[in-house]
Amino acid sequence: MRIVVLDGHTLNPGDNPWDDLAALGALTVHDRTAPDQVMARAAGAEVLLTNKTLLDAATLARLPELRFIAVLATGYNVVDVDAARARGVPVANVPEYGTGDVAQHAIALLLELSQRTGAHARAVAAGEWARAPDFSFWLAPPRSLDGVTLGLVGYGRIARRVAAIARALGMRVLAASPSRRGDPDGWRDVPALFDESDAVSLHCPLTAANARFVDAALLARMRPGAVLINTARGGLIDEPALAAALRDGPLAAAALDVLAQEPPPADHPLVGLPNCVITPHIAWASLAARRRLMAATVANVAAFVAGAPVNVVNGG
Repeated sequence: MRIVVLDGHTLNPGDNPWDDLAALGALTVHDRTAPDQVMARAAGAEVLLTNKTLLDAATLARLPELRFIAVLATGYNVVDVDAARARGVPVANVPEYGTGDVAQHAIALLLELSQRTGAHARAVAAGEWARAPDFSFWLAPPRSLDGVTLGLVGYGRIARRVAAIARALGMRVLAASPSRRGDPDGWRDVPALFDESDAVSLHCPLTAANARFVDAALLARMRPGAVLINTARGGLIDEPALAAALRDGPLAAAALDVLAQEPPPADHPLVGLPNCVITPHIAWASLAARRRLMAATVANVAAFVAGAPVNVVNGG
């Protein structure tokens, strides 16, 4: 069986070997694949692995030998799953490997917006504390999270872990989710959640139906001084609208680990805004999480080889 990895560098930059996957077939690993290289590299593969390399309907139609796609992530919007279903090609993701890591990062971003730890450390390094007349120096006073309302869009594994940490900090937790499974302090629809929350954190998958749903109208509903956090997918946010809301209000700040285009162009409207913290899509990337992702991906491919695929997102 020929197995091809289209973009393996982020999963294994040298510390997370492919040996167990190689035991399942003839393996070729590409660190990165440009759009114009996809067809040449995927041709003849029975199993394709992708993280962020796009596999659209036109590409899938030209791969007659393809039998299985494994996505090296939880989100699978890079694959046209309907086109794959029509071809009889199952697509499997890894639904859980970094729950704690992503929740940790979401809370770290919330704390950064509340405490401005990085900005204060840089100010001290620049000598501003040494020049201050008082024993305590701040660029802006820290913001207590005790009693603050956190709104979570989506209430899956990661959001529930975020909720548990937030409650430990004394926060009130609201959630918006079609399933309404779990136990937040209150359920809201999305507009009401944006109305009532002091901080909103996104934890939903990106679909055609919710692309750029965080738009100017929704942002305008937020309380003055509210903050927005996104560790899900950049395409959930209308980024020019967010930039305007950060410049002109009502938002006080935003903290993002994901953008619609990654890496961003040099003129991205959010990059460089003083009240927008951006990290380079690293919430998922601890070695422990990547090892879990590798093991789960191997298990997905092994299950397909055994004739009983698991974690299939385009069944039915």
